[in-house]
Amino acid sequence: MVKGSTPLKILLADAEATQLLGIKLGQFLNAGSILLLEGDLGSGKTTLVQGIGKGLGITEAIVSPTFTLINEYTQGRLPLYHLDLYRLQTDEVKQLNLESYWNEWEYPLGIVAIEWAERLLNKPPAYLKLCLTYENDQRQVEICNFGLTLELNELL
Repeated sequence: MVKGSTPLKILLADAEATQLLGIKLGQFLNAGSILLLEGDLGSGKTTLVQGIGKGLGITEAIVSPTFTLINEYTQGRLPLYHLDLYRLQTDEVKQLNLESYWNEWEYPLGIVAIEWAERLLNKPPAYLKLCLTYENDQRQVEICNFGLTLELNELL
């Protein structure tokens, strides 16, 4: 099991490999799993979430919610809540009450994937942090587990 400060690093050959990792995550994760995605523009955050949607059995096209902030997909094995904080300042993020997505206040538990999660001041109680990089034609994701009960080695 990967613990908070012991990252699992996975090299990804291309965008297809990024999506395949997402598919595995979508098949593997349980309701209540929260993914905090970090990485530069073009590093593969949305591509990974598209794979998660496929792994959950969602057939609807998954697009970046950069302008809508939140896209909800509910027809898969579990709901997928895809959030993008790119356009927001940290103080604006607080006003969104994102906790309602992982506390079952308003929404059924599902998978919550948050792009540009570094803008999220109040982290959820348990989550996976995925740092995606794309440099010199090489893609990589570093996954850290902060409190979720998962065996991430199954993703390899």
